[in-house]
Amino acid sequence: MAGKLRRRKRAVARGSVVASPSAVQGGTPAFPRACPAAQEWRGLPRAVLAAGEGLPASRRGRQAAPPSSLIVLGGAAGGSFAGPRGAMPSSCYAACTVSGAWGSRKVAPCVLLLVFLPLAATRPGWAAAGRSGPQCGLSAMEKKLAEFKCNTNEAIQLKLVRFPEDLEDDSTTFNPEYSHQVFGDDEVAFGYKGLKILLYYNAGNLSTLFRIEYTSKVNENFDCVEADDVESKIRKIIPPGFCTSTDDFVSLLEKEVNFKPFGTLLHTYSVHNEEAGEDITYQIYQADMTCPGFREYHERLQTFLMWFIETASFIDVDDERWNYFLVFEKYNKDGATLFATVGYMTVYNYYVYPDKTRPRVSQMLILPPFQGEGHGAQLFETVHRYYMSSPTVLDITAEDPSENYVKLRDFVLVKLCQDLPCFSPKKLMQGFSQEMVTEAQQKLKINKQHTRRVYEILRLRATDMGDPEQSRGYRLDVKKRLIGPYKKKQRELAKMRRCLRPEELTNQLNQIDLNMQHEQLEENFQQLVSDYRRVLERLAQA
Repeated sequence: MAGKLRRRKRAVARGSVVASPSAVQGGTPAFPRACPAAQEWRGLPRAVLAAGEGLPASRRGRQAAPPSSLIVLGGAAGGSFAGPRGAMPSSCYAACTVSGAWGSRKVAPCVLLLVFLPLAATRPGWAAAGRSGPQCGLSAMEKKLAEFKCNTNEAIQLKLVRFPEDLEDDSTTFNPEYSHQVFGDDEVAFGYKGLKILLYYNAGNLSTLFRIEYTSKVNENFDCVEADDVESKIRKIIPPGFCTSTDDFVSLLEKEVNFKPFGTLLHTYSVHNEEAGEDITYQIYQADMTCPGFREYHERLQTFLMWFIETASFIDVDDERWNYFLVFEKYNKDGATLFATVGYMTVYNYYVYPDKTRPRVSQMLILPPFQGEGHGAQLFETVHRYYMSSPTVLDITAEDPSENYVKLRDFVLVKLCQDLPCFSPKKLMQGFSQEMVTEAQQKLKINKQHTRRVYEILRLRATDMGDPEQSRGYRLDVKKRLIGPYKKKQRELAKMRRCLRPEELTNQLNQIDLNMQHEQLEENFQQLVSDYRRVLERLAQA
């Protein structure tokens, strides 16, 4: 026993223990972020652990390994351990010795010491404990395994199918903007060459075809190296009942003629399509979970959020305070009128004491084939007008709005406010007033913060920026609002002067550079004016 302990100490001296049995939870060890091997779990270390490349079966697991980071793991022989990107069978590592070499002595079932080769190794061969091993060609192995990494944003292929021929038409295919919520921050699937993840939807009711295609799989080329379970990852976000056969999917496509939009029609508008040379009609509906079939339809619709909203999550549809707004396109097929899904918005109605509600936009998505055609503005304005008519609504807000959403909101709210008497050019030049706040809130359900942005945009339109006096007045008025956070820092600095020791105060002063603050303030102002000008340009074209 004493000999074993000495050998363990020598092994630790040669490497560094980066995890211990105490860090293992539930019998499944987890790699800490600091572990260099964990960072390339799908690369070189997996191949080395296989210990079979170019070796006879009788010698696998018995070669020497160089000193490196030691990972102490708890678990049972014959099981598996979980790395950052997948599980690996213990048969690949059960022959590691406590001393850090690949020897014939088996590791005790309760403790496993794994030795990973350094990723930065430059020697073509490796040795440890005074024993030589074969030439492994590490860089070549790493390159081979790298060929089995696929960018999931490119591998995932989405379609909204109206006609059977769309299945073979590449021009109808679009890809996600994000896939990290399904495949991790690196947005990579390991283990495949030529990976294609097909997610095709019928254009109307969104019946789904899901299929995975690839030209080669890593399991077929390397022992003990497993490919990511792509199918199970996708199954977690798409509801059951999808097709895996193209024939089944096409048969569902023929039933699209029976699909009709859910809920109550709120607004109809048309957009001229230059390619088709005609006006196309669109409709916006308001629905809820009491509509027959809508729950199942929404489960399919919300899967698009994972690919196009960076921090998306599925909502609790059993909460009755949710409202759903849907956009559909009307189109003809064989003389029949059909509907295609364009986009949607979800809004949650928060309670405001004592008898009001504050609708908050949670999710809004226009599907990529329809983006850039003005559907977002139509949807936003329709939803805003829907709540404007309710006497119980206080104002309308949004949850964690994106930059694009803010630009869209600016455009719609300016469009709604520009005809209010309080936003006349004369009153705009007199400055921001309580009258503007009150009128915008009572008539249009716009809160004070959004009203201020509307005022700044409309005042920019009313200001002659070529006139030095008017330009200076506008600049000072906007910067008066922008300087708020900087004044807060100055107040914090005054408190620090009273509370901190001289050396601590010096430290904080170094972080508060007044000249830099002035530069940032001017930069923010110029960016804001640029954004405002784009809103006004769009407004002029509307």
